[in-house]
Amino acid sequence: MTSPRRRQSATRGRKRRTHWKVRKPALSTCPSCGKPKPPHFACPHCGYYKGRVAIVVETK
Repeated sequence: MTSPRRRQSATRGRKRRTHWKVRKPALSTCPSCGKPKPPHFACPHCGYYKGRVAIVVETK
């Protein structure tokens, strides 16, 4: 592989990196307990998914 002919300017590198963003995780509310949960996942608080028990959650 060859070496770059010229150094890229800082502005040009920063323009390329403008799309490297950290996004907030998408959350939806659980219909059975009302707590926030990731969409398309079983609720980590109550264990329900699509109206039925998907996982058994141990309570303290």
